[in-house]
Amino acid sequence: MAGLDIGVYVPQMGFSYQDVLHRARRCEELGIRSLWLYDHLYGPGVPDIPSLEAWTVATALLSRTERLRVGHLVLCNQFRHPAVLAKMATTLDQVSAGRLEIGIGSGSIEDEHRRTGLPWESFAERSERLGETLEILTQAFADEVINFAGAHYTVADMPVLPGPVQRPRPPIIVGGVGEKYTLPLVARYADVWNVPTYALGEIDHKLSVLRCICDDVGRDPASIVMSVEAVMALAPDEAALPSVRQTAERRFGAPGFGLHDGGLIGTPPAIVERLNQLRELGFTQVVLFTHDRASDQTLELLASAVIAEL
Repeated sequence: MAGLDIGVYVPQMGFSYQDVLHRARRCEELGIRSLWLYDHLYGPGVPDIPSLEAWTVATALLSRTERLRVGHLVLCNQFRHPAVLAKMATTLDQVSAGRLEIGIGSGSIEDEHRRTGLPWESFAERSERLGETLEILTQAFADEVINFAGAHYTVADMPVLPGPVQRPRPPIIVGGVGEKYTLPLVARYADVWNVPTYALGEIDHKLSVLRCICDDVGRDPASIVMSVEAVMALAPDEAALPSVRQTAERRFGAPGFGLHDGGLIGTPPAIVERLNQLRELGFTQVVLFTHDRASDQTLELLASAVIAEL
């Protein structure tokens, strides 16, 4: 289990900045390696609940911590021009002394696009845009200049200076499991592949597909860090488990959260056992929703009774 990277996912819906900052600082103090945000303009399906903007919050958190890594699962490619995103990323990597993680996807919520007047195209078209963005980011981080002419974006002799602190680049995480569009982008561009909660029941199959695609494009699948996003319902003991399970079911019981497929419901020994199973499948990064939205008690239990055992 050496090298298993545990992070905590803290979607900022309904949280104040101080709420998120407190969780980030507790993660850092407890040795939890990373904290992850979502990238939506409002909580999906609940536009009346306050929700802080993703990149601004990441910048603030990285400026108020020293060791914690911060990323998004995942940035919406539709929201930021890729050349501007490249400049934002290299700047924030400089500001944070190399602690930025760049998770990115093609966009998933039609309603927020409609409300803001952003184009909502087919998944194929959005995936094509994402592929062009990944090519632009690759150029920006490697060459510190962008020259690209695609169907959606054209960038000519655009300097990106200073470049990133992290070498060869900040990790690029591509989330998703689509076999026709997303997994080929993972095979071609990603440093990290993140399996989202809705696909936890298909892990074995999706791993097999990705390995086949890697073979087709001539990439060693072992060069891609395997990451999984999952809900964890962590109880301090068996007596507390029914209440913890009930909370998890209420908040994360919808099929898209994969609560039961993830298998991370139980006391610390059960969670450690399941994490061992994921590690044996080749996953070396796990990003956890917690049943109680990263309370102090759960973060402390995660650090002392789960991470310490790994």
